[in-house]
Amino acid sequence: MTDLMDIAAVARLTGITSRALRFYEGRGLVAPLRTASGRRLFGRDELARLHRIITLKRAGFSLSQIEGLLNDRPVDLAPLLRAQIAVLDEQAQGLAQARAHLATALSRIDRGEPLDAATLCSLIRTGDIDMDQAKWKNVTDLYISAQAEADFADVQGALPTDFDQAAYGAQWADLTARIADALPLDPASAQAGAFYDEWQALLAPFMAVATPAMTQGLTLLYDNIGEWQAEQTPPFSADIWAFIKAVGQARQAG
Repeated sequence: MTDLMDIAAVARLTGITSRALRFYEGRGLVAPLRTASGRRLFGRDELARLHRIITLKRAGFSLSQIEGLLNDRPVDLAPLLRAQIAVLDEQAQGLAQARAHLATALSRIDRGEPLDAATLCSLIRTGDIDMDQAKWKNVTDLYISAQAEADFADVQGALPTDFDQAAYGAQWADLTARIADALPLDPASAQAGAFYDEWQALLAPFMAVATPAMTQGLTLLYDNIGEWQAEQTPPFSADIWAFIKAVGQARQAG
């Protein structure tokens, strides 16, 4: 292997797309050399750094966390590792619970009982709602003011009787999953703009009734995902939230 590799060769070596490598460069995670023509060249040090980034991502760390770990400043690793282990433990617990629910549903089918999609969803949700609400309350109390809580309660009571919260949540889950699959993505790209427009369209019903206290509280909540994701799994990652904010900023700058 030569001392310097271009971006295409690095992409083949690591399995990371050229787009992702440019995104990492934009985040300041890697700093390849540039030729007079602007061609990116990666040396041994940058390749070693890139392999560390890949390793940390596989361990579940966000790009923001990775940036903090690789910034050459002393880091107290113990609390960070404990928090990440807690996140992975919670994810593992969630997977174990999901498997148990599916095994229960399968056992009913094996006994010859009829089971449709609606009943399956009911089985999966049973027993999880109260615990989930309590965990969320512990998190939101840190960022949502008493005024915002009161405003949320008023808005909830004003929702139309036919409002389908489950369907609305499914739309958000679908959108955030598609964004996660597409990242990293240039915030100024057409695809990023399309995602942003979808986000704003889904957000429109909330924004139509939201008070300043509500929007301020939610913004503060999601700006600090890294502080509470060990206690409660967020509806989307910190990287997705940072991406949406970056697209909004790109729109304003344009």
